[in-house]
Amino acid sequence: MKNAELIELALEARQKSYSPYSGFAVGAALLCKNGRVFTGCNIENSGYSATNCAERTAIFKAVSEGETEFEKIAVVGGNAVESVPEKYCPPCGICRQVLREFCSCDFEVIIARTSEDYKTMTLGELLPESFDKREF
Repeated sequence: MKNAELIELALEARQKSYSPYSGFAVGAALLCKNGRVFTGCNIENSGYSATNCAERTAIFKAVSEGETEFEKIAVVGGNAVESVPEKYCPPCGICRQVLREFCSCDFEVIIARTSEDYKTMTLGELLPESFDKREF
């Protein structure tokens, strides 16, 4: 799947964001190695610690369906009233560690504003000197 297609799915997922407290809408699209795609949006809660990010929503949906081998993820986020986010929205630290649970350091993370305006990074670049269960 081309990066632009995955980003478009993340943009669609962003429209489903439940973000009444922050007004910050995020969408993610996770491509599995077998070609399946799982999308997610952020889901806020008045008790902020109960909020779940878009990336983790997509990962948890995939894992709950038996998928644990992933190829890449696209993430788009910004002010909910903006149709095109002003800035790139990289995964938060918790999402980076959840990705690391299932993905190697060379896993591709696409951080996008639109399907034409994006950059790619590896999980290792986003989470240097990380550890995972394979190292114990």
